[in-house]
Amino acid sequence: MSIVELTNVGKHYQNVHALKQLDLSLNQGEILGLFGHNGAGKTTTIKLILGLIKPSAGQVRVFGEDPAGDNAYHLRRQLGFLQENVSFYQQLTGLEVVRYFSKLKGCDKKQCTDLLEQVGLSHAADRRVKTYSKGMRQRLGLAQALLGEPKLLLLDEPTVGLDPIATQDFYQTIAQLKAQGSTVILCSHMLAGVEKYIDRALILGQGQLLAEGSLRELRQQTNLPVSLHIQGSNITLPEQLQDKAKIQDDGIHIQVAPQQKMATLRQLMTLPEVDNIDLHMPSLDDIYMHYMTDFQQKELR
Repeated sequence: MSIVELTNVGKHYQNVHALKQLDLSLNQGEILGLFGHNGAGKTTTIKLILGLIKPSAGQVRVFGEDPAGDNAYHLRRQLGFLQENVSFYQQLTGLEVVRYFSKLKGCDKKQCTDLLEQVGLSHAADRRVKTYSKGMRQRLGLAQALLGEPKLLLLDEPTVGLDPIATQDFYQTIAQLKAQGSTVILCSHMLAGVEKYIDRALILGQGQLLAEGSLRELRQQTNLPVSLHIQGSNITLPEQLQDKAKIQDDGIHIQVAPQQKMATLRQLMTLPEVDNIDLHMPSLDDIYMHYMTDFQQKELR
């Protein structure tokens, strides 16, 4: 089932083209990573899906309906949203904040206490928000986003201010929601942190779609080299690998084309001097930088 459908969507403000002919189809239970530099169009895309703004061109559909239409109120009860910089009423307690949003959303307030425990704020439920740290406010924002077990969750830099344990707990929560059929759109500048949790990545540059696909598909599209780190004593490499080798204090580093990966590994494993081989596939960071660099070079031409 298609949860989000953007067809040839554009958005412009006077002479600024925030989004240009974007197509996107997101199915139930998918986690999409939405990436791009500041001004790339990520926030505009989220606002369009939430129905906060209307497209200048094209069509946006959420659960098959126009999220900015006259009858869109019931759609928003199925949505959860966490913006990058959360802000709440300072004089309310954490529990009062979540209860306030549960009433706005029409949710059972009984789940508020459970959500605060889930995000690690049960000990501070009765403290005023003005006493919360940035990380605690981010957790409170996540709690309100999870109200009503949303079928579509939009998260903008959700782990900002969270410590490593809280970040791991957050992604476990996202995995549980995915298992229950929820769809998630996740924006983050910390690509290494989200890489193993997303099903697909969508990379934007100045409102344009630069790349879209799974990590495996993007690796195939970019054809970036595979890195090998070889350790051992007095290693004599085969002649065809010597030009590719960089000898450093921690061992020998070689980069080869993806198609040569297995053949190179077989060669290295026959060498008696080799004690260890570490294999590093192109990361999401590497892929992102590839597309950004390519886009910037085209813009300069």
